[in-house]
Amino acid sequence: MQLPKVRGANLARQTLTFPEDFAGALNLVFVAFQQWQQRDVDGWVPLAEDLYQHTPDFEYYEFPTIQRVNFLARTFINKGMRAGIPNEATRRRTITLYIDKRPFKQALNISTEDQIWVFLFDAQGRVLWHSSGAFTQEKGIGLQTAVASQLVAI
Repeated sequence: MQLPKVRGANLARQTLTFPEDFAGALNLVFVAFQQWQQRDVDGWVPLAEDLYQHTPDFEYYEFPTIQRVNFLARTFINKGMRAGIPNEATRRRTITLYIDKRPFKQALNISTEDQIWVFLFDAQGRVLWHSSGAFTQEKGIGLQTAVASQLVAI
């Protein structure tokens, strides 16, 4: 699987294109489709932050993924998200995608929007590992194992 080329703006108002703008050799991405899914993303963040602090060339991102909407709707949504996320590092890591979701989901084999999806990408956007749903110890071990195996290859 491969991340299709996507463009979005982070909550610090920077426009980014992925996979080109991935900052790490290993990039963890949380894809969420509904506002209530933020709590599931938040459940993964302690492990992501630990990996970020202790793993060379590792970065993580949140991709709230929304169907294309007009400029006014985007402005309203972005303002609301910015107000809810005061932390600057989190704002830089949160890139809202206003896209045609169907081809995006097909490329990443996303079968439902009823849960979050978690992907470990290399710098070129190839999927190295993936999971979905709320954090569990088993999923965390799976991610840590995938990261460790990739470090040997880097």
